[in-house]
Amino acid sequence: MWEAIQDFLLSTGFLNITSGHLIMLTVSCVLLYLGIYRKFEPLLLVPIAFGMLLANLPITGITDGPVDGAPGGLVYYLYQGVKLGIYPPLIFLGIGAMTDFAPLIARPSSLLLGAAAQFGIFIPFVLAHYLGFDSKSAACIGIIGGADGPTAIFLTSKLNPGMLGPIAIAAYSYMALVPLIQPPIMRALTTKKERAIKMAVLRDVSKREKVVFPILVTILTGLLLPSAVPLVGTLMLGNLFKETGLTERLSDTAQHALINIVTIFLGVSVGSTASAERFLNPETLKIIVLGLFAFASGSAMGVVFGKIMCWVTGGKVNPLIGSAGVSAVPMAARVSQVVGAETDPTNYLLMHAMGPNVAGVIGSAVAAGVLLAVLG
Repeated sequence: MWEAIQDFLLSTGFLNITSGHLIMLTVSCVLLYLGIYRKFEPLLLVPIAFGMLLANLPITGITDGPVDGAPGGLVYYLYQGVKLGIYPPLIFLGIGAMTDFAPLIARPSSLLLGAAAQFGIFIPFVLAHYLGFDSKSAACIGIIGGADGPTAIFLTSKLNPGMLGPIAIAAYSYMALVPLIQPPIMRALTTKKERAIKMAVLRDVSKREKVVFPILVTILTGLLLPSAVPLVGTLMLGNLFKETGLTERLSDTAQHALINIVTIFLGVSVGSTASAERFLNPETLKIIVLGLFAFASGSAMGVVFGKIMCWVTGGKVNPLIGSAGVSAVPMAARVSQVVGAETDPTNYLLMHAMGPNVAGVIGSAVAAGVLLAVLG
């Protein structure tokens, strides 16, 4: 009887838990708190944090691969969609179906702001390489600056799968913390007068333009940068479903059922990579810090280029919309609206900021394609 009790006790997690597990369980609970109670991107943060919690419960086997013919754990199989680069393009399909490119089409110069924010990818790439990371690892760190979780996962799965855990956690965490990270940068780089600038109403965009746009972008991207097609192509396919008006069922599925299912699988899988054994080491801390620098750089460069456009246009562009050039859609655009409204409550910047915001989605995918073409 006593031996049976001993065997039971040894089979519990209480006698197998380590200090590392406790630290990571605490981190996961903090992230759950931020997602649930502070409402920081709960659709992303809750599944990621819970995946982290599952991975750090000892001896569950939920993340273990198959051994001697025995099947692996549930999360191990879900993770194959990350490892094989399946989930990110499917996420982009759903994002495309939910995205309105009209603000970008109405003001094509928004592409410049989206492109400027991508310096937040290449500046940290150079810095990470200087700090001792090899080129592929540095590229994986730099892509965090695009503020695009699926793109970060896609590129890292191709260049350095061993870094998927910290890269994905950093990318999605900083995406969720956009309302905290961006406003201080935006206020520091702009004057009150600049923040109060009201922009002219955007022109109406025809249905023909909306339908031609995704087709044209896919063709141009495919010919110029084939490695970016898995992301840009699925993004534009989803948008085409939306804009034709003839594929409503496909658009509805991509916007709701498909993206929700994939988000659950992706979030839990990504979170599960943050086990104590993989996560608690000096290199991971470097990645987290450099990731924050990358994200801040992207936001800052967008605002700086917004100031340049403000000067070139004689004060017709509010520099705040430049921060939306990172690809955290639509949160970054909302932040531009909030910071602008602090100065003038009657100033409505949301639709103007959506142009650089959706341009940033395309820009980060293209930047990933460039890095993959050069380093892959």
